[in-house]
Amino acid sequence: MSVAGSYFWPLAASGVIIALVTGLIAFRREKPLRKLIVAAAISIAVVAAWHWPLGAANRFANSVDSSARRALDYYEMTKVSGQLHRGPLSRTLTLAGPADDFQHSELVRLLSQLPGVRKASWSPDESGLPLIVEGLLANLAGFLVGLLFAYLIELRRRYNAQWNW
Repeated sequence: MSVAGSYFWPLAASGVIIALVTGLIAFRREKPLRKLIVAAAISIAVVAAWHWPLGAANRFANSVDSSARRALDYYEMTKVSGQLHRGPLSRTLTLAGPADDFQHSELVRLLSQLPGVRKASWSPDESGLPLIVEGLLANLAGFLVGLLFAYLIELRRRYNAQWNW
C-alpha cells in the first residue's frame, strides 16, 4: 500500500463503518437528524485522534521525508534537503540547498512523483491543503458512502415489510 493510502484508507473505512451503523439505527426512527449529527461529530473526532494522538501524521511525514532523503542520495544531491511543509502539515515537499537551474526544475519534477507528495517546491512559503483537511475529506467520502449503503438497506427492509405472506 502506498504511503498516502496507509494514512487515508483507515479514515475512509472508519467513515463508512460509523455512517453505516448510525444510518441503520437512525433511518428506522423518527427524526434521524440528531443521530446523524452525533455520528458526524464522532467521525470528526476519529479523524483528529488518528491524525494527532495515534501518530499517523508523524508516521506519514517521517516516511515521506525519508523517501525524499533516499531519492536525493540516489541522485547524489547530498547538500539538498527535502521535508514536507509543516505548520500545518501538508503534502507539499519543500526543498532547500544549493542547486543550479536545471537541478531546480528536475528535482521538483522527480520529487513530485514520490508516493505521498502532492507537489515539490523550492519556496518554503508554498503550502497545500493541510493533511488533516484531506483526512477529513476522505472520512467524509466514506461517511457518505456508508449513509448511502444504510439508506439502501433501509429501503429494502421497508419494501420487504409490505409483503405479508
